[in-house]
Amino acid sequence: MVVSVLEEMRIRSLGVIEDAVVELSPGFTAVTGETGAGKTMVVTSLGLLLGGRADPALVRIGAKQALVEGRLTMDPEARAAVRAEEAGAELDGGELLISRTVSAEGRSRAHVGGRTVPVGLLGELADDLVAVHGQTDQQGLLRPARQREALDRYAGDAVAVPLAKYGHAYRRLREISAELDELTTRARERAQEADLLRFGIEEVSAAEPLPGEDAELSAEAERLGHAEALASAATIAHAALAGNPEDPEGVDATTLVAGAQRALDAVSGHDPVLSALGARLGEIGILLGDVAGELAGYADNLDADPLRLAAVEERRSVLAHLVRKYGEDIDSVVAWAAQSAARLAELEGDDDRIAELTAERDALRAELSGLAQALTDAREEAADRFAAAVTAELAELAMPHARVTVAIGQTEAADPAAGVDVGGRAVVYGPNGVDEVELLLAPHPGSPARPIAKGASGGELSRVMLAVEVVFAGSDPVPTYLFDEVDAGVGGKAAVEVGRRLARLARTAQVIVVTHLPQVAAFADRQLLVEKTNDGSVTRSGVTVLEGEARVRELSRMLAGLEDSELGRAHAEELLAAAKAAR
Repeated sequence: MVVSVLEEMRIRSLGVIEDAVVELSPGFTAVTGETGAGKTMVVTSLGLLLGGRADPALVRIGAKQALVEGRLTMDPEARAAVRAEEAGAELDGGELLISRTVSAEGRSRAHVGGRTVPVGLLGELADDLVAVHGQTDQQGLLRPARQREALDRYAGDAVAVPLAKYGHAYRRLREISAELDELTTRARERAQEADLLRFGIEEVSAAEPLPGEDAELSAEAERLGHAEALASAATIAHAALAGNPEDPEGVDATTLVAGAQRALDAVSGHDPVLSALGARLGEIGILLGDVAGELAGYADNLDADPLRLAAVEERRSVLAHLVRKYGEDIDSVVAWAAQSAARLAELEGDDDRIAELTAERDALRAELSGLAQALTDAREEAADRFAAAVTAELAELAMPHARVTVAIGQTEAADPAAGVDVGGRAVVYGPNGVDEVELLLAPHPGSPARPIAKGASGGELSRVMLAVEVVFAGSDPVPTYLFDEVDAGVGGKAAVEVGRRLARLARTAQVIVVTHLPQVAAFADRQLLVEKTNDGSVTRSGVTVLEGEARVRELSRMLAGLEDSELGRAHAEELLAAAKAAR
């Protein structure tokens, strides 16, 4: 299932193209035309949409800027669609619009889904949308990381099952290692913190403060410090209320109130108002008696002992010391001690936690070693099958002596403790195992195998990548492939095989090919013709979809150089029929 399709591109003021629309097929689209007609501008335009370098020399002479717009339909859940929406783009009914402008001064701007975005975002989307294979622009499977991903998909469950288990163990190991690092690197800080907490807790515990004790002692100190004045005031007040035994002639409040009450009670039967007032005086007399009694008791019980005052002040000093160090008052000091005791227990348990995590880490590293070895074995088995299949494809693409191999290696860890053991060696490991995967090509007998980007000439490279993509078809997730110069240096039967394989690849992906070969173009689901006008430019009418007689004429021109040659036309019709039958 193709998760995205490039429906069309509009190109304006780019190179020889003045204004043209390129309508593409979901399957296989071939772009043809005379040499110099502007076919490569299709490749250049797509390169700009993919975040390629903006060269002001590409801007058509006399124009202020060049513009390339692309319209894609895609699954809203596809990774590229999700990434675009994260950047603020909007998908309109499953369609995503991408545009790139390049000014004559060299300034470049990019828009995705109606939102201005950094050009770098186009490159991110390109990784999931298009693989370009040509003589200058190479992406996709030339990167070792993508080669490893594609090989894993090619291997199927043989890699997918252990890789899922490996990924789970790897993530858990990362979590444990991070926690261990935190515990061990901060061991000194945590030990110092524990010492400080332990000292503080012991200091508070030795003092045994009680909640609210500081407030109570403050009140007691205030009372003891003014004991004589308080006792004198209580005595004088008591005498004023209840009388002084040493002064029988003295007048006191209790006697006066009692006399007033008796005077009113004597006539209370004649007036209810006075009766009520007499009752109130009775209540006052009772209150005066109570207060007088409490004053007598206060004076008798008042402690004026200087030794007690000294003890209170000493205790207050101890509590004040704790408050200065551990809280705003003694209640907060008590709370601090409780919290610190819990924190100290946590810190003192670090050694046990470190031992527990270390044991789990060692067990996970052993598990990763076994899973990494299983991944390596499965990848090597798949790599042998893949290499044989690609080599067989190359034999049919006019490269009979080329040999493709897959190098699977590991990097030894500089610090054995930082690697995992695989085959008796401590090697570097990552989220996908320990293997480094790279496709190698030996183009001729006796030539050394080199990375495919370096082992093939420009013309050979597109054929190598075609063979790789055909074998990986359905495994590599990129939905659109662009091949430029895939037919360089081939003809005859090899050219037919190139066309056949491009058509096979188009069963599972969108394929766009710029070609000079009629044998290749005949296999296309749609053929586009790029033509210049008399003034040397390509206008909107200069990129046309060829159908029926028009396609036969173009294939005839490509075969014989003559559009109206009867022999060429017959050959073109025969080629189309053979291609249709061979699909």
